[in-house]
Amino acid sequence: MTESRGERNEPVAIGEESVPPGERRLVELPVARLPPTETFLSIPVEVLNGARHGPSLWLSAALHGDELNGIEIIRRVLAEIEPGELHGRLLAVPIVNVFGLIGSSRYLPDRRDLNRCFPGARRGTLAARIAHIFMNRVVSLCSHGIDFHTGSNHRTNLPQIRCNLRDAETRRCAMAFGAPVIIHAQTRDGSLRQAATALGRHVLLFEGGETLRFENDVIDAGVEGTFRVMRKLKMIKRSIIKGGRALVATKTTWVRARSSGLCRLRIESGDRVKKSQVLGSIADVFGAVSTRIRAPEDGLVVGLNRNPLVHRGDGLVHLAVEFEERERSKG
Repeated sequence: MTESRGERNEPVAIGEESVPPGERRLVELPVARLPPTETFLSIPVEVLNGARHGPSLWLSAALHGDELNGIEIIRRVLAEIEPGELHGRLLAVPIVNVFGLIGSSRYLPDRRDLNRCFPGARRGTLAARIAHIFMNRVVSLCSHGIDFHTGSNHRTNLPQIRCNLRDAETRRCAMAFGAPVIIHAQTRDGSLRQAATALGRHVLLFEGGETLRFENDVIDAGVEGTFRVMRKLKMIKRSIIKGGRALVATKTTWVRARSSGLCRLRIESGDRVKKSQVLGSIADVFGAVSTRIRAPEDGLVVGLNRNPLVHRGDGLVHLAVEFEERERSKG
């Protein structure tokens, strides 16, 4: 069927629910029971089925249960969108890894990383079952997706988009998002982005901030970027804040610790650094033995390790080091 934006939309079936055009509804996708109470845990999905035809976009967060900024980004987006103004469909999933969120943990109870278990299996592990449910009940209904993440393991990230810039439609959406930096990144085996891309979906991965925090600057960047993408897809017509210049990075590298000790960094996310610039130092507890940390080449700081206690080989500073010619994102 050829999509016409002037035509009235059709009902969307998700789980056991059917959501008519012009309505929004909270749908629960049952996952598994909690031992020993046998209480059922479900993935909550807010479905906004627009009155008129258009693209279908999913928003997802907390694939890792300790990554919270995306939850608040999705809440604020939902607070400002009504189905009557929407062309197409919005499927919002603020908590995918409900089990991890309950325990403030990145992982599922069996220590599996959900974002390495896609596309999943109907009769596999808990992680495989959650991945299978999400792929079949959410991703399969959508043409585009934005997946929200933060840094992990005491790391913080500059707000950024990671995606396949060689795909023209994905690139168009990434440029519209207007994050400070866009990184061309290959997909990881078992990730949601890899599985969704294999189905022909266009996926942006947003990274910003650190775990177990609500950070308003990161949240604002995520909300504004999401609205810019929706405007670019012609899902909404409202006036929005235009994005700034999008810096497109084609290569990144980690500056790693050359010794173990206590690390003191002198730079922050978003800083520009020069080759051989001193970024900080590593010393013992008395400061008697000190190793300088230097930038291997010119770059932009897109991520930092916030934990002062480091071991040799730990990633300390994430640098974007190769860039395309600068271009302006368009809202």
